[in-house]
Amino acid sequence: MKYPSTFTPFRQGGSTSYATRKPKDATDFLRANDTMASLMPALTRMAALQKNCSAVLPAMFKACDVMQFDTGQLVLSTPNAALATKLKQQLPKLQDQLLKDGWQINAIRIKVHVGKNYVPAVAQKQCFLTDHAVSAFADLSGALEDSPRNQALKTALENMVRRHRDIK
Repeated sequence: MKYPSTFTPFRQGGSTSYATRKPKDATDFLRANDTMASLMPALTRMAALQKNCSAVLPAMFKACDVMQFDTGQLVLSTPNAALATKLKQQLPKLQDQLLKDGWQINAIRIKVHVGKNYVPAVAQKQCFLTDHAVSAFADLSGALEDSPRNQALKTALENMVRRHRDIK
């Protein structure tokens, strides 16, 4: 097949092939644009400040964010007023530690952002029974007499045995 003189077919191993091109990450994308590149120092500073605040108050700062840091004033956001109150009690400790870490912080303000929902992940407990334990519960369910007092227990045992046998 003959190609026109202006057309260049795809070449394997060339400098512009997909195989040799590295994917760009977010920082490369931000540095490519002059307007976005001017934000990089501020973003880097905010990320470092967020990391330091999380190190000082790890349990409390999971739901909080650094909103702004300008001219020695730090603004933090919280999802609700209760957490803001707890955080307010810890502000002297946070400010002292940040000053020790080299941050020039003169004041810390807290803003409550109600729209931001923070739902901590609840770990579900999983209990796995051995086959011997499941058969023992099945035997217990069969051995109980049929009375109104035992009916709820028998139903619960049968449901548990069925659920554990369905898992396997």
